Amino acid sequence: MTPAPEHWAFPTVHLGQRAWVYESLESTNDTAATLGADPVHAGLAVVARHQTAGRGTYGRVWESRPESSLLVSLILQPPLHLRRPVVLTAWAAVSVGDAVRELTGRVPRIKWPNDLLVADRKVCGILIEQAANVVVGIGLNLTQTADDFRAAGLSDATSLALAAPHADPRPFADVLGVVLKHLDHRYGQLLGTDGAEVEEAWRTRSHLVGRRVVLETSDGVSVPGHLRSLSFDAVELDCGEVVPQVWSPERVRGLRLLDGPP
Repeated sequence: MTPAPEHWAFPTVHLGQRAWVYESLESTNDTAATLGADPVHAGLAVVARHQTAGRGTYGRVWESRPESSLLVSLILQPPLHLRRPVVLTAWAAVSVGDAVRELTGRVPRIKWPNDLLVADRKVCGILIEQAANVVVGIGLNLTQTADDFRAAGLSDATSLALAAPHADPRPFADVLGVVLKHLDHRYGQLLGTDGAEVEEAWRTRSHLVGRRVVLETSDGVSVPGHLRSLSFDAVELDCGEVVPQVWSPERVRGLRLLDGPP
C-alpha cells in the first residue's frame, strides 16, 4: 500500500495549486491517471521523490535516485481545442525550458518531440497520456553527476547541476515551485489566446526551421529535406520538388538535424 503523500500548496492560478508529494511511486503518470478519474483532482500535481517504474516515450524506462530528478505529473482537463499532443507537448517543453533558464541561466533546445537538451545532452523528458483526462508527465534531471550517467549508460544525459555547476543548489520544493509557476503561466497563454506565444517559443527553441533535417513519419518512413516551416498545424518540408511536402505534426515521429547535433 502506498503511504499517504504530503500536501503542498503553490500560488498558481490554473494548475499546480495543490501538489501531492510521495516518497516513492512506481509511476507518477499511473497514479495521476487513477486520481484523474475524479474531476475534483483537475490541476493536481502528483510528485515522487523516487520512481521505480516510470515510463518515457515508446515505453522507455525512466529511473532516478531519490530527489535526483523532479518527477511530476499534472492532471489536466483542457478544452477540446487544446487536447492535441503537439500543443500540450510544446506547452510543457517551453514551460520547463523557461524554468531551466530561471534556475541555471541556460535556455534548453527542444528536441522533437518531447526532450529538452542543454549542450546537446538530455536534461528533461515529457510524456503526454490521454484518456478521460490528460496527464502530463515531466522528468527533469536535477543533481546527477557525470559519473551517475556513465554508470547508467546514459552518455547523452545531463542535469541542472552539471549545466550550472557554480549555481547554489535549490531545495527540491523550490525547484518544483519554479517549474509549476512557468507551466501555469504558459497554460494561461494557451487558454487566453490562440497559443501563438507558446507556438513561437516552441518553433524558435527547436532550432529546426531553415535547416536540413530527416523527418521520420509515424509509420517509420524517413524523408530528408529542408524544413521550410513548423507550426501546430503543419510541418512543411522542401524535398527538391516543385511543391513542398506537408505533414500534420501528429504524423511526425521525429525530426533530426542533418547539419548539426542529433
